[in-house]
Amino acid sequence: MLEIVRVPVLSDNYSWLVHAGDGRAAVVDPGEAAPVLAAAAARGWTIGEIWITHWHRDHTGGSAAVKAATGATVTAPEAERARIDPIDRGVREGDSVTLGQHRATVIEVPGHTAGHVAFHFADDGAIFTGDTLFALGCGRLFEGDAAQMYRNMRRFAALAGETAVYCGHEYTQANGRFALTVEPDNADLVARMAEIDRLRAAGEPTVPTTIAAELATNPFLRADDAARLGALRAAKDAF
Repeated sequence: MLEIVRVPVLSDNYSWLVHAGDGRAAVVDPGEAAPVLAAAAARGWTIGEIWITHWHRDHTGGSAAVKAATGATVTAPEAERARIDPIDRGVREGDSVTLGQHRATVIEVPGHTAGHVAFHFADDGAIFTGDTLFALGCGRLFEGDAAQMYRNMRRFAALAGETAVYCGHEYTQANGRFALTVEPDNADLVARMAEIDRLRAAGEPTVPTTIAAELATNPFLRADDAARLGALRAAKDAF
């Protein structure tokens, strides 16, 4: 079994340490090096892989320092190679990354950035979605359009419901407040928001989430078409 550890970095980002059970680990989106290195050292883990979902600095800012400290291999979207430094291996749709006996498939999910990818561990029931799918939300459309993001949402929706979703930010409470304006009578959403408010009041995280939970409560994953998703995204941007 994979062991996945949340590492808070910067103001509201999460990096993720992924451990294969033999002391070897990968880190997903090290926005800051020191917390990641400290979390790995506290567990006696050796970081050998750095996996990047997209080029934004809050996801890559610690990559060079982690690589310098550990000698880890940096894997990132080939489409964003020119914007990510360092990078040892560029990946595209259908490529894979491995950690011990565990394998993740690379899924291209453009929209937030043009080359954004996700890492899907199908056999382990986990996916790292960066800034594409959030708990109760989706990423802003900085470099893509609603049609692209809608296709991403359909791909996520087709995953097994129990798949754990490891996203890049603690945005859930703000996303949920918007979601309640879209579906105020969604009983699942109302109940979920009560729990989210309780967790945040206690200083606790709200992710990972699951595909099933998002299908029940996330208005972006529940959107009927690209036009609806685009309208929701524009409304959220102004919320």
